[in-house]
Amino acid sequence: MLNLDMSVFCQDTLTNEVVASCFARGSDQTYLQWMLTAWGWTVSVALTALFLALVVGSIIGTLRTLPDSPWLVRFGNAWVELFRNVPLLVQVFIWYFVLPKMIPPMRDLPPFVLVVCALGFFTSARIAEQLRSGIQALPRGQRYAGMAVGFTTPQYYRFVLLPMAYRIIMPPLTSESMNIFKNSSVAFAVSIPELTQFYLQAGEETSAQIPIYIGVIALYVISAMLINRIMTFIERKVRVPGFVAAGGTGGH
Repeated sequence: MLNLDMSVFCQDTLTNEVVASCFARGSDQTYLQWMLTAWGWTVSVALTALFLALVVGSIIGTLRTLPDSPWLVRFGNAWVELFRNVPLLVQVFIWYFVLPKMIPPMRDLPPFVLVVCALGFFTSARIAEQLRSGIQALPRGQRYAGMAVGFTTPQYYRFVLLPMAYRIIMPPLTSESMNIFKNSSVAFAVSIPELTQFYLQAGEETSAQIPIYIGVIALYVISAMLINRIMTFIERKVRVPGFVAAGGTGGH
């Protein structure tokens, strides 16, 4: 029969004795405390990588739509093709094992920073593609209107094109924000003590893989749903009533 005894979370990780409150004191910890600590690592990796992906993805996505800047467009296209088409786990290994050998200063970087860079740049390529599509979905007249009032290229991107493009891409951006929590599980490969590593270690120690698995999945679902609700709230607040993207190539 399947072992569904959830009291495993109240066991002390050293003595396996059940703690009444499920929260041990002092230097001891229960499996519940360990899981919550691992959840903190997962959230930290995901949110930091999401911030990096939004910043870098916004820059690359904008570069790909610049008029009269073919080399910047090529650079943006190359970035997307490189980071989108190489599997995420391979990128994590490159950041952790290969680049520190090629670039000595990177040897002093903690694994957290390396895995955030890998996950952030991987996701930035996807966000860049979404932003490019959003900008090019805008009517061409919006760019011309910005130029007509005397805006420079950076100014009409900042004040005209990007605010509308972000509104268009909010639904796929919400999905990408949820995905980054799922993708953060690759951090276990470089010994980040996040939820997946907790599941592997705690499941082996307790032989209660099913309860541990249920707890870990529940926290992943909670994380994804929280970010979904936050992004949906933002989408409702910034929505422009009656606006429909049509025509296109607002960035060219």
